[in-house]
Amino acid sequence: MLKPRALSQGDRLALVAPASPFTREEFDRGVEEIRRLGFEAVFDETVFARQHYVAGAAELRAAALRAAWHDPSVSGVVGVRGGYGSAQILPLLDSSEVRAAGKAFVGYSDLTAILTFLTLGCGVVAFHGPMIDRRLSRGVDGYDVRSFLDALCRPQPLGDLAPPGLESIRPGEATGPLLGGTLTQLLASLGTPFAFDPPAGYVLFLDEVGERPYRLDRQVTQLRQTGLLARASAVVIGELPNCDEPSGELRGRSVMRDLFSDFPGPVIIGFPSGHTTGPIVTLPFGVDARVIGGGRPRLVIEEAAVA
Repeated sequence: MLKPRALSQGDRLALVAPASPFTREEFDRGVEEIRRLGFEAVFDETVFARQHYVAGAAELRAAALRAAWHDPSVSGVVGVRGGYGSAQILPLLDSSEVRAAGKAFVGYSDLTAILTFLTLGCGVVAFHGPMIDRRLSRGVDGYDVRSFLDALCRPQPLGDLAPPGLESIRPGEATGPLLGGTLTQLLASLGTPFAFDPPAGYVLFLDEVGERPYRLDRQVTQLRQTGLLARASAVVIGELPNCDEPSGELRGRSVMRDLFSDFPGPVIIGFPSGHTTGPIVTLPFGVDARVIGGGRPRLVIEEAAVA
């Protein structure tokens, strides 16, 4: 895996909108937070484009991303918002340009499509971390500052990550490259040239939001039937906000416990990356990680994500 160059104070971060549109207020607050961290936020006016439920035509969104990769003054790229639309631009991207640029990319949710393209399609480490909308725009209430800066700025492993609320479903210990993202987007990629196709022994990270328990069951069942789950050495599941039945009779987490009760490796749940109820922890995708289930469940990032 190619590791992006570590970010430094004063570096320029390009803000791009590969998916849905957003409010200007959220955008401006996110720009201020990036400045507070010591970086310079740069963007093209096309970031504010609108076309129904996406941030402008696919060609426009892809061009902005490619321009950020080509611009030698830009050191990293941060997505503005998820929603929908990232998959539309994948045919317009060039993996050779991505590797030549070697820049950090940060996003989650619908941008899982781009994270998969970068890690598995281009062989470049990417970051499942805070975007502008409702994350960086909220300051320390929206994202975990330490993991964000440590992952992107320090050429050292993040090490032990054992946030409060992390629970174990299956005990054990296993290691592999950390890959994944929002489950809906991973499954939507199957059958396309940009399919989620991880190597055997990988560590699977699953994030989801607003999916009722029976839908989680359907998604995990599909993942199992594709054979992709059997390739995983371990599974890390997010917080699953708003994934309970409206009546409260059935919870998303309890369904996940049932679905993963026979998994042969360690499974932990409640990791606050992606869709979370609190600050989002930044995770590097494509680097070696260790999952430890049991008495003190934790995720250990054993490899530096930047160089």
